[in-house]
Amino acid sequence: MLRLATTDNAAAIRDIYAPYVRETSITFEESVPTESEIRDRIDAKRPTFPWFVCELDDSVVGYAYAGELRSRAAYRWVVETSVYVDESAEGRGVGRALYSVLLACLERQGFADAYAVITVPNPRSIDFHDRMGFERATRFPEMGYKQGAWYDVEWWRRSLAERRSPPAAPRAVDEVRGDDWWASAIERAESRLDG
Repeated sequence: MLRLATTDNAAAIRDIYAPYVRETSITFEESVPTESEIRDRIDAKRPTFPWFVCELDDSVVGYAYAGELRSRAAYRWVVETSVYVDESAEGRGVGRALYSVLLACLERQGFADAYAVITVPNPRSIDFHDRMGFERATRFPEMGYKQGAWYDVEWWRRSLAERRSPPAAPRAVDEVRGDDWWASAIERAESRLDG
């Protein structure tokens, strides 16, 4: 089941994210955030940016969200996206389902582009984003240092909407949630889940 995340999901989200922080360079965060910090992150992004969770067998097994790419007002039509899946649910289409509904929501909100920031090497993430319609935009050499090594970072871009001039301000998540497309977008995304 896919649905909007709530602050009640903060502990599950932290538990999914923690191994990525502790054991990989996939995220450059170096300390596992507390449940309270995750709750604050969810609250801080609302109402503009969506967070989605996927539940399988009554447990949250993945989450995806969007956030501000840069803080200056001229950037308000572009977002950065992230998706994390619990190791127990890998290979079941969770990431694909979460990104499908996230990108559909962002498009309805009126965002123009979604960017994924990928630490390389990370062939699984690159393959995933390629399959989700993202294209490599640029590569920054040795941009971050974690776990005793320097890592390159690639930005991948997916266009969400045609550019209009002047563009309308992006709508809040709750504004588009009531639209007719919502239930069908969730249903289509859930059809991507395996099992």
